[in-house]
Amino acid sequence: MDLELRHLRVVCAIADAGSVTKAASVLGLAQPALTAQLQRIERALGGLLFERDRRGARATPLGELVLARARVLLPAVKGLQDEATRLASTKDPAGRYRIGAVNGPILGGLVHRISSNHPGAQVSTHASWSSAELGDQVLAGKLDFVLVGACGDAPPATDNGLAWRVVAADPVFLLLPEGHPLADRDEVDLAELADAQWVAAPGDGCFSACHAAACARAGFTPRVLFETEVRGAIDLIESGDAVGLCQATLRPMAGLAAVPIAGAPLHWRQMLGWLPDGPAADVAGQVWAYAIEAYADAVRKNDRYTAWLGRHPDRRGLAL
Repeated sequence: MDLELRHLRVVCAIADAGSVTKAASVLGLAQPALTAQLQRIERALGGLLFERDRRGARATPLGELVLARARVLLPAVKGLQDEATRLASTKDPAGRYRIGAVNGPILGGLVHRISSNHPGAQVSTHASWSSAELGDQVLAGKLDFVLVGACGDAPPATDNGLAWRVVAADPVFLLLPEGHPLADRDEVDLAELADAQWVAAPGDGCFSACHAAACARAGFTPRVLFETEVRGAIDLIESGDAVGLCQATLRPMAGLAAVPIAGAPLHWRQMLGWLPDGPAADVAGQVWAYAIEAYADAVRKNDRYTAWLGRHPDRRGLAL
């Protein structure tokens, strides 16, 4: 494995947080996934970067060397990207919309509105589960806009330097197999799933830290955590071997039921980002308005979420 900038960011995040668990929360990753990534980095460099025990993670001599070089290299590369983007922006053709997106309800409607209202526009999309990767591509001038999610009040899990507008904020729902005893309930208390097995897909989600905290407040610790890609997670839930979390705007799917959590302890924000001094800044307000319209369409098509909003008029401020 060749060492990449994202690997150096991981090493710095662990050193800054003082533990792999805390760094996973900051990066929006599950702790097992970050541990596996650190092990791959250590294999590539030929030795341990951190001594880990109950008190946290402390850099080894090799780790100190890598950190010293990373803390010089990462700001230098970011500066290079910013300067290159500013230089390239004068050559960008008008009417180009390059949009990166993490899984969410907005992208299709946004692309439709741009294409319909600007027939000559060049529209392209790029998908990733990582907000940080998409943010890097905006800074590098490879994307104009990103649509990402963020848990609660946390900032997007991507580099600083982008301008952000909130498109919407929603409660997080449970995702259960259709035949689950709780699937037809209007709301489910987390405590009723104290014995459940849980599954999550990798990405910038609220599963690891926020979900664990919500479960703790409900009086239990999640028993088992499977981590797999989105299709695998859906298969595990549909088969009845696990339950999971989902966005309230999730389009209805055969074999699955999205069920509100009593008290709405978890929230998820849809956000649009762009480079404030880049060419996309001139049309960012219009793109943001299109994104809000696309989100509103997604809500209208989701009967269960619409019904929940009807039962909780005081929560309507969550959905912009």
